[in-house]
Amino acid sequence: MRPFTIQSTVIEGIVAVRAETDASFGRHTHDDFGIGLIEAGAQVSASGRGRVEAGPGDVITVNPGEVHDGHAIGGAPRRWRMLYLDPGLIGRAASDVREEPGARFEFTDPVIADPQIAARFAALASVLSGERTGERTGERTGERTGETASVMAAESGLLCLVARLLGGAGTLEGPVGSAAVARQRIDDDPAAALTLERLAREAGLSRFQFLRAFARETGLTPHAYIVQKRLGLARRVILRGTPLGEAAAVAGFADQSHMTRLFVRSFGFTPGCLAAGAPAAISFKTAPLPF
Repeated sequence: MRPFTIQSTVIEGIVAVRAETDASFGRHTHDDFGIGLIEAGAQVSASGRGRVEAGPGDVITVNPGEVHDGHAIGGAPRRWRMLYLDPGLIGRAASDVREEPGARFEFTDPVIADPQIAARFAALASVLSGERTGERTGERTGERTGETASVMAAESGLLCLVARLLGGAGTLEGPVGSAAVARQRIDDDPAAALTLERLAREAGLSRFQFLRAFARETGLTPHAYIVQKRLGLARRVILRGTPLGEAAAVAGFADQSHMTRLFVRSFGFTPGCLAAGAPAAISFKTAPLPF
């Protein structure tokens, strides 16, 4: 791979970086929060919070304005993945999780050896790059209003990661049934371009409270629920003879290839196979998506 790959993401204010190099980096700072995962090799660095030594599976962090450097251990290349996040974006997520407007957020540990945090980070990074949603970065879903399904997945992943980093969340779960209106809205029109912000506001909850309430009541996150309902809609219209490209648009997918990727991931066969009639009589129960 190239030494560095820098990629914008579906959330404005988050930049993704992948790197594999044995290069050393002098003392420098970033304006944003940085959080990453060492995938291979090892790195040592100095930071404003002390000496940092990280190896495979370790999560590394940097706060805005923190002076730090970076050196490969033993001269061998190390491979890592980073997300750089706008401070305002992180602050808002922390306020949602803590149920405290204006909550202050700061990374306390330069290295975090926690498999669950590492898994949360990896899942979020994959969603932001389009690996987990079935979309390519920059593809737009639900073109009727210009929103993207992957934005909801990424926002959900960010909230879950911040909650884990904060060591928990607030106590307000929302009353039983607080996700009912959102669920009915999705059921009525799976292809509608809905946002986590809008659904949470209509439920009278913060985004994180709504995320937890919806998962509690349905067993899925809002994004995963929407994807399953869109797949069900696509399946129905395909079985009625609708051309695949048209079916993808009707069901709210970015295009036919986006629909195909999610079909294969959930069902194990393509929409074309369904159109040919092979599995038409089969009812499928699918595993939930990550967000």
